[in-house]
Amino acid sequence: MSYTVHPSAIVDAGAQIGEGSRIWHWVHICARARIGRDCSFGQNVFVGNDVIIGNNVKVQNNVSVYDAVTLEDDVFCGPSMVFTNVYNPRSAVIRKEEYRRTLIRKGATLGANCTIVCGATVGQYAFVGAGAVVNHDVPDYALMVGVPARQIGWMSQHGERLDLPLSGDGQTVCPQTGQRYELRDGQCRLVG
Repeated sequence: MSYTVHPSAIVDAGAQIGEGSRIWHWVHICARARIGRDCSFGQNVFVGNDVIIGNNVKVQNNVSVYDAVTLEDDVFCGPSMVFTNVYNPRSAVIRKEEYRRTLIRKGATLGANCTIVCGATVGQYAFVGAGAVVNHDVPDYALMVGVPARQIGWMSQHGERLDLPLSGDGQTVCPQTGQRYELRDGQCRLVG
């Protein structure tokens, strides 16, 4: 086995787990989950069957990654953050055929106790603050806070707030790395 599993964890036969991944206390990985290399799953994490997780993903304690969720490379899921997969759940109504897919793009951060309502896409390197409730798509590099989540700024790939307006055009550099970012037509991108 090229990954680490704590004795208290359950990894169902058939789960695909990449080299160097670490699965800690009381984690349950379901049989059809597909997980990349160098991932970390903290205490009490659940990973469903219809889940795809890229490389170098960090899933902190008490997170359930339910069916219909995809996490691309380098995603960070903070402690006790929440995914959903049914938009209008009722205990007495079976809606497994109505799961809405959720996509978390490369490098995104989902802060502690935030909620991602199913059907949303969180853009590359976006940053969702602690406790926020995301109920719509989030642009690349966007900084989102509040209930419901609203954009208050832009973040660099390094996780530093960028000095850019919310709309219009602009250019700036990451204060830590010196990488240059450009805002044009409401879209932020790395330019060098």
